[in-house]
Amino acid sequence: MSKVFIITGTRKGIGKGLAEYYLNKGNIVVGCSRGKSSIEHKSYRHFCLNVSDEKAVVDMVRKTKKEFKRIDVLLNNAGIASMNHILTTPLKTAKNIFNTNFFGSFLFIREIAKVMMKQKQGRIVNFATVATPLRLEGEAIYAASKAAIVNLTEIAARELAGFNITVNAVGPTPVPTDLIKNVPKEKMQALLNRQAIKRFGEFRDVVNVIDFFIDERSDFITGQVIYLGGVNG
Repeated sequence: MSKVFIITGTRKGIGKGLAEYYLNKGNIVVGCSRGKSSIEHKSYRHFCLNVSDEKAVVDMVRKTKKEFKRIDVLLNNAGIASMNHILTTPLKTAKNIFNTNFFGSFLFIREIAKVMMKQKQGRIVNFATVATPLRLEGEAIYAASKAAIVNLTEIAARELAGFNITVNAVGPTPVPTDLIKNVPKEKMQALLNRQAIKRFGEFRDVVNVIDFFIDERSDFITGQVIYLGGVNG
């Protein structure tokens, strides 16, 4: 039976890969990004918005519910990063990171959980990062925004458990996408050396965890964060 997915940040990178992956499995995917859609598929719908725009997020969720009658899975993929020493990080940069990574995820959880609550069923997967447990220098704001996601995941899991909604998070290691293209090679290698498995992450690694979290048999698994690459939270 096909499911209705909402996936944020679907114009490129992992988000686009996730959208195409679940579309190819016969599901309906509703995606969003600040730019126009890069996906053409009869079962795909796209919204141009900023994930921290409350009115736009509410409108997107309402229109999705109206058209498809339900929302089964939320993948909070949209995120931005900035490699800056804390002494050289502008407040504007810090606010932008939290707006996208934390407030955007919060808004989608809040609005979609209202739909899932009435269905008495739903799966939510947020995106954490190994930058948080590794305490990576130069990523203080990014790691802090994702630390907030971890805490949000754990508490939302408790608040929504009574409605048969699970809330979990995947913490990828660096995956070669636009998110890390400007990071110096020596910085990336130093990060990889701190992992138990010393390689870049791949799309298959990420989707493997997501498939596990959203599987119907995973209804007793919530409030969990799985970090990839042998990194301990």
